[in-house]
Amino acid sequence: MDWRAVTFDWNRVRAFLVTAEEGSLSAAARALGLTQPTLGRQVEALEQELGVALFERHGRGLRPTPAGLDLLTHARRMGDGAGDLALAVAGLSDGLDGEVSVSASDIYAARLLPPILARLHSAHPGLRIEVVADNALTDLRRRAADIAVRNVRPGDPDLIGRKLRDADARLYAASSLLDRLGRPTTPEGFAGAPVVEIDGTGALRALMAGMGFPVEAMPFPYRTSNFVIAWEMVRGGHAICILDDRIGDAEPGVERILPDLPPIRFPVWLVAHRDVRRARRLRVVWDALASELR
Repeated sequence: MDWRAVTFDWNRVRAFLVTAEEGSLSAAARALGLTQPTLGRQVEALEQELGVALFERHGRGLRPTPAGLDLLTHARRMGDGAGDLALAVAGLSDGLDGEVSVSASDIYAARLLPPILARLHSAHPGLRIEVVADNALTDLRRRAADIAVRNVRPGDPDLIGRKLRDADARLYAASSLLDRLGRPTTPEGFAGAPVVEIDGTGALRALMAGMGFPVEAMPFPYRTSNFVIAWEMVRGGHAICILDDRIGDAEPGVERILPDLPPIRFPVWLVAHRDVRRARRLRVVWDALASELR
């Protein structure tokens, strides 16, 4: 290989790759922890170095030009290689000091992780833990996080997973809302009850319809993809919503709307790259999460 021909800067390639995947300079800058002008200069420098335009304006964002799309395939391979190198470097150290990033849904990150992470920090003060609150599947191959709490089994052969438990989700409302509704004893009695919908897929409507609720007669005046916001709507007495009963049952002033309804069961998985076994600090965090979330 002629190493003299490899003259471009990886940081510039990384700036291009993340901008292409995030769709805008502002989103890419947030993902990389850089300022937007700094990231923009890196992308512009790569364009000047290669002598081609890599992006074109598309609405409020950016999309790769044909030349950018050609480069993107190679940049992704470089990104995967950089991620593998970072994982290997992490495995060279057997110390406990250093950073570990943990990805979980917003509600798990807000309600379940804090006491676990506080106990970890107390036992291992040198650990610095970043919490990535994300309801999407965080890309562990590209080091968006080191460890993730998910509700699906990993399909990537480079990832390992441990099923922690089958969790139960139930429908909840504030006691004050149930009092205003007259405390119905059947699903049919909740006609007119407000519900906060999670995302725009209609999944919660379909789920409730399957449980016998008259969803055609129930307003869905709120919608959010953020479970923390939805739970605040429940706590405030504004609407009904669904949540993991480990969180819902512990909330003062909130009740299962029909305690005898069967739960909605879903799996909880702990997922990481296979190299998690090679770095002691990652193993320590993995083991603590596996033990306490189970």
